Amino acid sequence: MLDIIQIMKTLPHAYPFLLVDRIVEMEPGVKITGIKNVTINEPFFQGHFPGQPVMPGVLIVEAMAQTAGVLAIQTLYGFPTKRVGVYFMAIDNARFRKVVTPGDQLRMELKVTRRRREVWKFKGKAFVDGNLVAEAELMAMMEVIKKDNEEKPDS
Repeated sequence: MLDIIQIMKTLPHAYPFLLVDRIVEMEPGVKITGIKNVTINEPFFQGHFPGQPVMPGVLIVEAMAQTAGVLAIQTLYGFPTKRVGVYFMAIDNARFRKVVTPGDQLRMELKVTRRRREVWKFKGKAFVDGNLVAEAELMAMMEVIKKDNEEKPDS
């Protein structure tokens, strides 16, 4: 549905912090499913952990948040002509069930639970091979990023 080029046109994130490779399903304003292909080339594996690489749980949550950000930005702005920031407001009830290692394909499924203008709440789950590896409730705010020579956009 959205490839990496379209995701990069949507999110403000860039390598090495872009953690969504593909969007495979999206119902604007309702739900989204994204994919992260986990490879040994990820920079965090150098130190987490040498000889036993494990994707940090905080980055699994970040990957879910970025997937949610794609849904919110695409719903509000489509492919934005200005950069749109996505800022965490809350992470609740995060649970980690299994480790994620190189070679895994992380499938992130998020549903909107509440929305008020630019503030969105989501319930997210991450799976590897159909097995639940993590889940969390996320709240984030979207804001058009002001450039140095621009005034803040009207809401």
